[in-house]
Amino acid sequence: MRVSRQADYATRTIYYLSNLEPQQRASTKAIANAQNIPLSFLTKIISRLSVAGLIHTTRGSQGGVTLTRSPENISLLEVVEAIDGPILLNESVADPDHCEFSEEAPLRPVWCEVQSTLVNQLQNATFDKFGPDYS
Repeated sequence: MRVSRQADYATRTIYYLSNLEPQQRASTKAIANAQNIPLSFLTKIISRLSVAGLIHTTRGSQGGVTLTRSPENISLLEVVEAIDGPILLNESVADPDHCEFSEEAPLRPVWCEVQSTLVNQLQNATFDKFGPDYS
């Protein structure tokens, strides 16, 4: 599994916003500059994060971007899935009939366990756990 560049930028956007004061807004340009994200790419990401209900955008001179929930209520899984869709390590995890190598699909339990572990880790990784000094 590979997290897309767009999902990486989305996680950096949420990370940036999670380190602001509650209800503090950030301009898209400030986020782009601070996180080294191309502004034209970030506007598309902001739109998808907004549709997913993770951020709120306000237009105008006093506008900007804010989180819709506190950082402890936003998981890394939600952000990645908002951009890349559901995590799926192998087609046989989602559909056991998809495995073309054998009727028993002997590797399917391993793929299922690995996927479950990954999804649980990402679900438990909330943005309150990544302070401003996180690297």
